[in-house]
Amino acid sequence: MRPDILNHGYRPGTKLMFAMIRLFSGQPLPDAAKLTFYRSDFYGNPAKEFTHEALRGPSDWSVGDRELMAAYVAKLNQSAFCIGAHTATASLAYQDGPRVTAILDDPESASIDEPLRATLRLLAKLIRDGRVDADDVREVLAAGVSPQQIKDALAVCAAFNTTSRLADAFDFELLTPKGYKAGAKYLLKRGYR
Repeated sequence: MRPDILNHGYRPGTKLMFAMIRLFSGQPLPDAAKLTFYRSDFYGNPAKEFTHEALRGPSDWSVGDRELMAAYVAKLNQSAFCIGAHTATASLAYQDGPRVTAILDDPESASIDEPLRATLRLLAKLIRDGRVDADDVREVLAAGVSPQQIKDALAVCAAFNTTSRLADAFDFELLTPKGYKAGAKYLLKRGYR
């Protein structure tokens, strides 16, 4: 059963902002955004900053690569809302939805560079087993991934392990394809702050 908490408890200014977003975008504010405004001092502001840095901060990974990693983590965690949101965002960032879908379906056979494939493998092991070891990291390094790129990928993984679990715990409402596309445009333009 979907908890009603994300529909209540906001200050009047925040409620007005939600109404303005709906008016100008033609879309309701996604539950993911509502969650960041609920108890923003406890969760929202720190989560927005961490997620923004992980997905939009300086990195040798492109924005599309990091959004793909977010979608992949969401897929491994079976989080329907996050799969939809970050598949749409990665697809728009790459300008290639079918490629994103192929990678998410089977990164081993998809047309991607080995460094990204090795990194997705590492993230899958971390999510599946809850840990990785030095040999796992050495494999990724041997594929041409830098230590900093590994840290950046792990930051994306941490952000979306948290977010996808919250999305499922709060039973985030799924969006329409139009809603996911609007969200993707926003995330590519403004990021996560």
